[in-house]
Amino acid sequence: MRPAWICLSQNTQILYFIFFLSNYTQAITIQVERSTITAPVQASALFSVDITCTGTPGITWMFRSVSRQHSIAAWTFGGPANVTEMYEGRVQTHPNGSLTVGDLRLHDSGYYTLTVTEASGSSKDACMLLSVTEVLYEDIQYFIVFIIVLGLLSAFLMLCMWLLNKLHNYIKAWRQRRRLPEHNETELQPL
Repeated sequence: MRPAWICLSQNTQILYFIFFLSNYTQAITIQVERSTITAPVQASALFSVDITCTGTPGITWMFRSVSRQHSIAAWTFGGPANVTEMYEGRVQTHPNGSLTVGDLRLHDSGYYTLTVTEASGSSKDACMLLSVTEVLYEDIQYFIVFIIVLGLLSAFLMLCMWLLNKLHNYIKAWRQRRRLPEHNETELQPL
């Protein structure tokens, strides 16, 4: 007598094999909206992800840069988040596994790694890059525009003063000409 597995048709064997593989492979999927995020200093960055899993997964966010590596937050779906002391007040966790980091600083630039772990022990990672940019010379640009406007205004006022001075000299000369009698002969009076 042949074993039951051999008696099945080839198509049925393939279907059983696919079903078997799907139950024993990782059933975690992580969809990342953007893998590179750029944000200015003192703004916030949203690491948006969509996680699907067969059980209740554990979520861990880590930060990695050239000089350091540390944990940000860890929680299970539906449970409270355990945020590290370094990020308290700056991090907001979302029910779908996403993370928002607020009040960004230049040293927050680096790789943010999400690790999703199932109860069976299988896990999957996703990585996103955050680039924090400093808004340079924003105040200086306004200052330069203000200086240019003041310079143009002072040039206009100097031109007006010059024209008024010319007009004053012209009126002064005209009054002086009007006061003097126009005689060709000069009369000398005895003393």
